[in-house]
Amino acid sequence: MRGDFVSNQMKALCKSEPREGLWMTRAPVPEIGPDDVLIKVNKTGICGTDIHIWNWDEWARKTVPVPLITGHEFAGEIVELGRNVSDLTIGQRCSGEGHLIGKTSRQSRSGKFHLDPATRGIGVNEQGAFAQYLRLPAFNVVPLPDTISDDIGAILDPLGNAVHTALSFDLIGEDVLITGAGPIGIMAAAVARHVG
Repeated sequence: MRGDFVSNQMKALCKSEPREGLWMTRAPVPEIGPDDVLIKVNKTGICGTDIHIWNWDEWARKTVPVPLITGHEFAGEIVELGRNVSDLTIGQRCSGEGHLIGKTSRQSRSGKFHLDPATRGIGVNEQGAFAQYLRLPAFNVVPLPDTISDDIGAILDPLGNAVHTALSFDLIGEDVLITGAGPIGIMAAAVARHVG
C-alpha cells in the first residue's frame, strides 16, 4: 500500500517555489517512525491558510519553508502502523489533529498540549495532507466512525475552530452576530443556534 510499488513515489501538491501558486509533483511516500501511522488520504479540505500559502503573502513568506507539501484538513485510512502503535488498526478510517507537539515542554507534560511552544503544523511547517499519503503521530489520529463520511471527516478541523470559538462565549439567550459566511462562520452559526 506504499504508493507506487516500483518507485515508492506519490503525487503531492507542493509549494515548490517562493512565489504565488502550488505545483503538482512527485514525492517519496513518507517513512513512519515507531509512534506514527501512514494514512492514505481520501479527501481534503481547503483552508484559508492554504490560500495564504498559495498567494505567498507576507505571513506565508515568514512561516512556510519551501519546498513543502501543503494541506492540513483531511480524511483517509491507515495503511501502516509504527511498531509502538497498538490502539489503531490498518484499514481504520481517520482524520487527525494537524498541530504536532513536542512532548517535553512543561505545558505538554501537564496535558496543556495547545500551549506547547514547540507546536508545528502539518501543511504549514511540516509536510501536509495534499498528497496521496500522510505521516502522522498516532497521538494525533482521530478515528472516524462509519456514521461520519470522509467529506465530513475532512472538515473536522474547521468544525473544531467553530465550536471552540462559539463556545468561548455565553451564548444562551443572546443575539449573536457572526461575520463571514465561510465554512467556519456557517458552522459557528449552527453551533450558536443549537446552544440557544
